[in-house]
This record gives sequence, structure tokens and C-alpha cells, in this order.
Amino acid sequence: MTEPVRALLFGVGAIGAGIGRLAAAREEIALVAAADAAPGKAGAPLYEALGVAPRPGVPQPAIEADVERALADAKPQVVLHATGSFLADVAPQLIACARGGANVVSTCEELAYPWRGHPEAKQLDAEAKAHGVTILGTGVNPGFVMDTLAVTLSGVCQRVERIRLTRVVDVATRREQLQRKVGVGLTTNEFREQAATGRFGHIGLLESLLLLADGLGWSSGRLDYVFEMEPVLGPDGLVIGMRQIAEGMYEGRTVIEATIEMLAGAERPRDEIEIDGTPPVHMVIEGGIPGDSATAAIIVNAVPRVVAHAPGLITMLDLPVVAGKGVAP
Repeated sequence: MTEPVRALLFGVGAIGAGIGRLAAAREEIALVAAADAAPGKAGAPLYEALGVAPRPGVPQPAIEADVERALADAKPQVVLHATGSFLADVAPQLIACARGGANVVSTCEELAYPWRGHPEAKQLDAEAKAHGVTILGTGVNPGFVMDTLAVTLSGVCQRVERIRLTRVVDVATRREQLQRKVGVGLTTNEFREQAATGRFGHIGLLESLLLLADGLGWSSGRLDYVFEMEPVLGPDGLVIGMRQIAEGMYEGRTVIEATIEMLAGAERPRDEIEIDGTPPVHMVIEGGIPGDSATAAIIVNAVPRVVAHAPGLITMLDLPVVAGKGVAP
């Protein structure tokens, strides 16, 4: 039997813990270390913090505050990284992982397609190649629903003229942190103040547009785009969520239209992809793909593909199809 991949969990928040629990259940992965400097997490036994028991033969490490120490002690082959959305914030962490000799699969939204607008990308690619590791940013969105899945569906088209993407999420069924992120309960003025920070609402729609454009041969470097984010109000005049709309234009023609609605009490949650092409393709996932559990799944499922890949900073377009794990009857 092949030895399991030694993994370090970097970030034990809500998403990181979900990734950790799934990784702990996989026989092909040995979760041997964790790092998180947050008060109350550093020093805690990892598997106790995750609420699961380690498999026989897998030690129970304490969560380290210092990731470089954790890397040096555990010598993981891969880091499951879930600490932030913004590449400028997490780039030093990713560089530390690369210099520690570990591949990285990260939830960082801006890492899903970092080649336009993120100067950190070139250094990350150089560090990854210098240390013989691979770095990937992925998740349910960006990373799958509004980009990789759409590219895959286009594979049956002789020509693609335009793609329309719609994602509707009922945040009333999701964690409170996400509800705050999309402005539930704010006034209109408070919403606009938060939106002006650039760190509010859904992060990663631009990365989805660029990844999708690249996959379809609409050069991402030549894609023009416009964005709009607006609050959606409830009967009491307070915000119940946000609507984010983006258009991607290539050579003067709109080729991508993307809409995300994240609302408390959203009607008909779904993921929808419409391709105007030859032949046309129209897919609807009623209820939508649940973000937290699906993000954990794609991070863990990508591990063997990333570990086997040539060194460098890559996107989902560079990998063979990432597949789930079949369960024996």
C-alpha cells in the first residue's frame, strides 16, 4: 500500500477545521501537524480541536503558533492552507511553506488566478520552482462552480460565443461569519462603507472571470471587465445580503456575464451555467453546491494531483480533473 501523504493544516478556523476533519478521515492522507497563532488554538491537541479521533498509528500533535517550526518538525509533503482571502496577506505564509519543502493547496480566493493584478504571483512561482513544490489556490468558488466547471462543460462545444453564470446562495442556512461578510443586518450606508474597503462581500469573482477566460482562449490579459455590487434590502429597510454582477469583455464584445446573489432567505438557491455555443449547453444545480463542505472536499481531493504536479504556481486549469473519493459498497 502506498504511504499516505503527510499533511499540515495551516489555519484551524471554520473552513480549516472542516478541511482538517475530512483529511483526518482519508487513509491516503496523514494529518501530522497544524499551525494557527490565534489565541486559544496554539498548544491545543489538533484532533481534539477538530472533534475527531486520530487513526491508529497517526500521532496527535499540538497546534503550533509558528508555522516554520511546525514545518521543520513535521516535514509535511503538503500544507492545507486556510487563513485568508487576500494574496498580499497570505503570500509570506505561502513562501514559508515553499521554503519548508511543502506543496500547498490553499483556499485563498485571490490565489485561484493570481496572474493579473497580483505582483506576489511571480515571487510565489519562483519560490515554488526553486524549492521543488507546487502551489494551488482553489475552492468551491472561485476554483470550481463559476470557472472550472464552466470550462469543462464547454468541452462539448464546437464554438463558444458567450457564457452566463448565476450563483444564488441562501446565507440564512450558512454560518454567521458569511452573513456578516455580505452585510446582513446593516443599513444601506453601512453596507456602502464596508464595500468601499474592498474587503467585503464575495471575494474571487474577478479570479473566476480570468480563469474562465483563460480556459476558453479569451486571453485573460486582454479581458476588460466591469463590476457592480449592491445591497439587497428586506421589508424593514435593512440589508439582507448583496448582489454582485460582473461582465467580461473581449475585443469589444461581452463574452462572460456573472451574477452572485448571497441573501438571507434567497429564493431558489442554485448554480446555473448557460453557454451560448454550438451546441448550446445549459446546466442547473438546484439548491446550489454548499460552499463550506464543498471547499473542504476540493482542497482534500486536489492533494494527490498537486503532489504529483511539476513545481510552480498553478491554477485548476493546469491539473487533471480533480475527482472525489468513491465509497465501496
